[in-house]
Amino acid sequence: MTTRKERLKATLNQVPLFLGLILLWMLLWGSYSGLTVLTGALLAVIVSVGFYLPAVELGLRVNLWYSFVYFSRLLFDIVLGSVQVAVLALSPRYTPSNAIVAVHLRTRSDFVLTLTGVSTSIVPGAIVVDVDRVRSTLYLHVLNVHRPEQVEKFRKGVLAEERRIVMALGSRADVERLRRVSGEDRSEKDQHARTQHAREKRKRGGIT
Repeated sequence: MTTRKERLKATLNQVPLFLGLILLWMLLWGSYSGLTVLTGALLAVIVSVGFYLPAVELGLRVNLWYSFVYFSRLLFDIVLGSVQVAVLALSPRYTPSNAIVAVHLRTRSDFVLTLTGVSTSIVPGAIVVDVDRVRSTLYLHVLNVHRPEQVEKFRKGVLAEERRIVMALGSRADVERLRRVSGEDRSEKDQHARTQHAREKRKRGGIT
C-alpha cells in the first residue's frame, strides 16, 4: 500500500510530462491562447491516464562546470559529425558499411538513458533504433563502420557521453554507481592485462 508521500512524489514526477504535452500541443497549433492551453491540458490528462508510462526519476542535481563541458562537447560533436557525414556524402569512393551497435550503459537511470540516447542521435552519423530499458542498453545504427576497432571506439564514445551527462545532471546515486562500475571495469582490465603478460612470459620461457 502506497503512502501519502509516495503518491505525492509520483504525482510530482508526472508534472514535467504534463507540462511538456501542453507545450507540444501549443507548438503544433502555433497558438498560445487560453483555448489552446485548455485543450492541451485536457489532451495531456487523457494521454497521461490512458497511456500511462512509469515516471522518470529526475535527480534534480546540476553541476555547472560539468554541464558546460557536456554542452560544449555536444556542440563540437554535432559540428564534427556534420562535416564527416558531408564528406562521406560527397566522396565518390564511399562504400556503405553500416552497423547496429549495442551499448550497455553503466547507470540504471531512465533519465540518463533517455538523455544519452537523444544526445547521441542528434549527432549526425548515428541514431537510436531500439532501447532495452530493463538492461539499460541502447541499440544504435552507425554509419561508415568497417572494422571492429571502429565499433569499440564508437561504444567508448557513447559511454563517455553517458559519463558527462551523469556528472552534469545525474543524481548522486548515478555518480556513485558510475564511479563504482568504472573502478570495477579498470580492475578487470588490469587483471586481464596481467594475465596476458604472464602468458607471454611463459611462452618465452620466463618465470612468473
